[in-house]
Amino acid sequence: RTLDDIVDNDNKLEIKKENFLKFKQDFINKSLSNPIIKEMWLIINSESISQKVVMDLFDGVETDLNEKVKINSKKELLVYSYRVAGTVGLMMSKILKVNNREALKGAIDLGIAMQLTNIARDVCEDKARNRHYIQHNFTSIQETIKDSQIFYNNSFYSINSIPLRSRFSVIVARRMYRKIGDYILKQKNIENYNRAGKIYIPVFEKIFQTFFSFFDFIKLLFAKDFN
Repeated sequence: RTLDDIVDNDNKLEIKKENFLKFKQDFINKSLSNPIIKEMWLIINSESISQKVVMDLFDGVETDLNEKVKINSKKELLVYSYRVAGTVGLMMSKILKVNNREALKGAIDLGIAMQLTNIARDVCEDKARNRHYIQHNFTSIQETIKDSQIFYNNSFYSINSIPLRSRFSVIVARRMYRKIGDYILKQKNIENYNRAGKIYIPVFEKIFQTFFSFFDFIKLLFAKDFN
């Protein structure tokens, strides 16, 4: 959240770069006078989180510190999505005491899926910031949603390794985010998409998805192996 705030605030680019690099260097140097850095290092040490994963997150967020951001291939898009979101899935998994290797891969998949959903939803907003993760046309948006579905599917059985006390909230979050993609596709063309603004799912849909999440929860209770 701190990294996003540095990159997305209204300061001039030079100031944002300076603030970002200072925070990054303070993190590397373990400047514990900063309470956020202190707390982060406590978590890294207590939960055995790889510093490489955290640095991948820094690298991903730093991508946005340019006058123009342009991703030119699906591979670049997936690498970016891993860095800014898959890493978060990995760190959250360690905090939730998940250590199964396949489950950790699933956490990366879910992070990437959610990031692809965000990218497909925020094309207009990102364009205004001169960030072009995908092209501003409905075909690219549809393809991004389609790709996200693959990662949502791959993530499902990994949720089984999350402790019961936290499992349901992850199931609900996965369903809610995935449903955003369906509502994006309902726009059918770029004109409707542009008019719709930032797309959220309505309250009644949230209720439905929460209800359906109970079936996912039960299904996982009886699942013995990952797909």
